[in-house]
Amino acid sequence: MKVKTILFTLLILSFLGLIGYRILSNSSTNNKAKNENTKKPLSQVKGIIVKEEKFSNIISVSGSIEANEQVEIRSEVSGIVEKISFLEGTNVNKGQILLKVNDSELRAQLAQAITKQNLARENERRAKLLLEKEAISQEEYDIASAEYRSLQSQTQLIQAQIAKTSIKAPFSGKIGLRNISPGTYLTPTTIVTNLVNLNPLKITFSIPEKYSSEIKTNTEIIFTVSGSTQNFKAVIYAIEPSVDINTRTLLVRAKAENNEGKLFPGTYTNVKLPLSEIENAILIPTEAIIPIQNGKKVFISEKGKAKEILVETDTRTEKSILILNGLKAGDTLLTSGIMGLKPETPLNVTIQ
Repeated sequence: MKVKTILFTLLILSFLGLIGYRILSNSSTNNKAKNENTKKPLSQVKGIIVKEEKFSNIISVSGSIEANEQVEIRSEVSGIVEKISFLEGTNVNKGQILLKVNDSELRAQLAQAITKQNLARENERRAKLLLEKEAISQEEYDIASAEYRSLQSQTQLIQAQIAKTSIKAPFSGKIGLRNISPGTYLTPTTIVTNLVNLNPLKITFSIPEKYSSEIKTNTEIIFTVSGSTQNFKAVIYAIEPSVDINTRTLLVRAKAENNEGKLFPGTYTNVKLPLSEIENAILIPTEAIIPIQNGKKVFISEKGKAKEILVETDTRTEKSILILNGLKAGDTLLTSGIMGLKPETPLNVTIQ
């Protein structure tokens, strides 16, 4: 009986020991699996070491080409076009007669006015002789003298109107297409043609107000025009004295030589404007910048983990962007694989 009890007891203890062993074994396996699951995988990213370098700050802005001088040719007097003395699309000189308006009526008025003027002059001469002899009063002489001066002014007025019938070029330039023909009745509202001075040309563009203190006259700029890769040069000669309150920009104007006639008014331009040189500039690839609601941010690697940094940027070039605040030389900047990153993400960084 005792032997059976002992055997039964040993069997129960063995069974309990087996159960305990399995429980402990399962617990250890679960803990190991849990630890393996909680361990974060390393994110594969690429990066660069931030360095300081010399940077010539050049901003790119849009502009347009304008004629040095441009005017719509009109007549100051009304009348029939008698003669057109210019060819469309040709160069004309300052003072050259472009067209003639019939002035026969004005010349008839002039002849009449001259006759009256001569008569009034003779009456004024006689009145002066009589005044010297005290044959007439001073008042009578003054009336004769005033009439003479009035008729003289009328003659000059008609002569001025006759002069206006010959329409002349106000400056040298290229004449445009004409809108009239001989025999057309011309009025001051009729546009005869356009006259444009194409050499030199004006380049007009606007810059953000934050650069207003850095822009100076006599600065040389480089610009290109649509449909061409050729670089043209111009020199800034005038700057608007105030910033536009609506656009927060400053208007600037430069002059460019157009000796070969390759540039045309109205053409769009891309202007490259040199500003100050920065000795210890930090430039980073544009793809490293992540726009956010309050500005821009980048990720750097610090102690093997991702760290979010807010940055202040300035000039943007084709491939890089200038950093004003946020980064320093020696930082490991992440440049690819950054869109899904979060702070403290473990990293495996490949330096480019």
